[in-house]
Amino acid sequence: MVEIEVVELLVSAAHRFAGRPSDGPADGPEDESVSRVEVRRGLGLVGDRYFGRPAHRDAAVTLMAVESLPVGPDGSPGLRQTRRNVLLRGVDIDSCVGSTIALDSGAGPVVFAVNRPARPCAWMDVTVGPGARRALRDKGGVRCTPLSDGVLTVGRATFEVVDAPPGADPGGARQPR
Repeated sequence: MVEIEVVELLVSAAHRFAGRPSDGPADGPEDESVSRVEVRRGLGLVGDRYFGRPAHRDAAVTLMAVESLPVGPDGSPGLRQTRRNVLLRGVDIDSCVGSTIALDSGAGPVVFAVNRPARPCAWMDVTVGPGARRALRDKGGVRCTPLSDGVLTVGRATFEVVDAPPGADPGGARQPR
């Protein structure tokens, strides 16, 4: 178990990246960034656009490492541009594909199956900046299924790989700089 940080949480009822990236994203509510989110087993994040949708059950929650995210136009990285749900600091989440992980931000562990990479799309070049799609290749985050109910909050947290595929690096923690 390693100490990490939940940097940001994003829950969006609206799908803002529809159509052509050159047309730009649709307007969305300003309150998408939250300090607390309820997670429901097999369903996702309460209030999110993918909550309970059968087509997205294996990808209902997306996790990303802040260390992978290019800095945004305001000087800080953020989830609003990538549409990922949970931004973490201190863990190489992209190396955890195929693993079962637990995040605990103080209210008890929330367990996730890390199913597959969240591949960056052409929208990244529009919302994050030119070249972001290429820069995020192999580090665009991961798509997960929640395996337990729980609550995540912004701030200090612990991270644990509960089960890893054979030959995987079970740590996932980044080395201190």
